[in-house]
Amino acid sequence: MTQNTKRPHRPFHVLSPFTSRQNHSNEPVLKRRQISPNSHRNTCLVRGGSSTGATEGGSQSSLVSKCVDFAASFWAVGGLSYILLKAVKRLVPIALEPFKTGDAAAAIVPLTHFQLGAYIATCLFFVYVEGYKGFQRKFAPLVVVRSMKLAPVSASKIHHVIFGPLYAMGLFHASKKRKIVSWSVVFGVQAIVAVVKRLSYPWRSIVDAGVVAALCWGTGSILIGYVKALIWGVDEGVNPHFPEAKQ
Repeated sequence: MTQNTKRPHRPFHVLSPFTSRQNHSNEPVLKRRQISPNSHRNTCLVRGGSSTGATEGGSQSSLVSKCVDFAASFWAVGGLSYILLKAVKRLVPIALEPFKTGDAAAAIVPLTHFQLGAYIATCLFFVYVEGYKGFQRKFAPLVVVRSMKLAPVSASKIHHVIFGPLYAMGLFHASKKRKIVSWSVVFGVQAIVAVVKRLSYPWRSIVDAGVVAALCWGTGSILIGYVKALIWGVDEGVNPHFPEAKQ
């Protein structure tokens, strides 16, 4: 005899587009798939927004710092140039006195050939010795590099900025040797001015002409050097003669 065994009946489900799956094991996965991308995207947006804000804040503070540093260096160079040009303005009428024309020239004795040669030679001598070797080769690079080192926001002290022209000249906050040289030049110029005032015509005009030529050359070299530093950067080979750090 054969014994018939009945197999248990298993429900058969037909899947169609109109029926939904009721699979409890897959449900959490579907939920994770639906929620996880959005949450990750939101997290990225939050992090990206914070980093963007920090970047913009840093760039704005850097821009403000650069503008303040530029204003400080411009004040140092511009203030010193103003002092030099003011001296030029005071000496030009005396230097040009031998060449006056019109009614003002009636009382002026014309220069002789020797005096005219001395006038030209003095101008050339002052331009080379003071203008080129003194200003352009030594003093102007010092002024430019010290003025460009002013950083009111980060490093420089407030009195360095206030007295920027004197700071750029190396009259303070400089090495001992630099301060001696700078102050000697200041007092030496004052002594020469006092002596030149006692000269008679036309020798005072001749000497003042040389001084005017040298000051104009020197002021021009400072301004040109400053513009170059703004465009191409500071020449790191120039010694700013800062005081030595205390150990």
